[in-house]
Amino acid sequence: MYNIEISSRTLHFLHPAGTSRGVYTTRKSFYLTLSDSERPGTTGTGECATLPDLSCDAMPDRQYEQKLRTFCDGFCRTGRIDTDAMRPYPSMLFGLETAKAQLEAKGSINFFNTPFGRGEEGITINGLVWMGTFDEMYRRLEEKLRAGFRCVKLKIGAIDFEKELDLIRHIRQSFTRKQVELRVDANGGFTPEEALQRLEQLAQYGIHSIEQPIRQHQWTEMARLCAGSPLPIALDEELIGVNNPMEKTRLLDTIRPQYIVLKPSLHGGMAGTREWIRLARERNIGSWITSALESNIGLNAIAQLTADVYGPHISLPQGLGTGQLFSDNIPMPLETRGDQLWISHQAKGC
Repeated sequence: MYNIEISSRTLHFLHPAGTSRGVYTTRKSFYLTLSDSERPGTTGTGECATLPDLSCDAMPDRQYEQKLRTFCDGFCRTGRIDTDAMRPYPSMLFGLETAKAQLEAKGSINFFNTPFGRGEEGITINGLVWMGTFDEMYRRLEEKLRAGFRCVKLKIGAIDFEKELDLIRHIRQSFTRKQVELRVDANGGFTPEEALQRLEQLAQYGIHSIEQPIRQHQWTEMARLCAGSPLPIALDEELIGVNNPMEKTRLLDTIRPQYIVLKPSLHGGMAGTREWIRLARERNIGSWITSALESNIGLNAIAQLTADVYGPHISLPQGLGTGQLFSDNIPMPLETRGDQLWISHQAKGC
């Protein structure tokens, strides 16, 4: 017989996390602790968290917890996750999938028995430079490079675009494309009228890709950009709320992006992420997986999924945060070595 306890926790960022949509200083997460009377002493834990003004299932805390309890009670009665009913609630689905996967793995954080999960290999990740002033962003970039990152993603759209170009130009004067791969994320910060010109300016500096140059729900304009852009475009926010397989197919066939960037808590949980990747592969569209400011509980689940979907020997850098965002994170055996995320040696076989 299954039982699920729901708790919550507010995490505090070490430094304000700035995007073109605003600045985050705290993050509230709900946690599911799943147990089974037939497996005493074994539990699975999942994280459910939304981003205000971004997640399709964001709602007031009390309403969110009530909806989450309804889905958890349904699972406890049937022993089955109703994926179709939970499609509109990806953060809840992700947390329940995570708790179930860990319980089925007998409490291990190695959900899918991969080389990464066994602590035998790491997952290459990009370093993330948050928005800020020119000096702040360059200092953060230098920190990432000193740490060993060879792929760095810059959040742009907070300061004057010409200053952001100056920063990128300065980087390229110091580091070649072979030395440092640059990705940029506009978070929908450009207008359709200015976007193509800005993409042409960015393309001069050997940018790997740009995420979400214009705001979502502008399929015609985004399709035009993807067809004419001199640098690859990756969809991110565009995928939020697109949960039906037929709608996913229509989006990919209409826009034809070069990449899609998948955040399980925003883009359909584990099941929805796998579905997006399958549909993208059928159309020769690339993809990678990114965390979305989760605590270490969610980060581990995303990393385990990434290792199962793309591994072993993942070469394309993934967007997995390193668990160093919060001053009060939940301890887990995750660590970065150079530009790779690893399960620490002490956790092998866990």
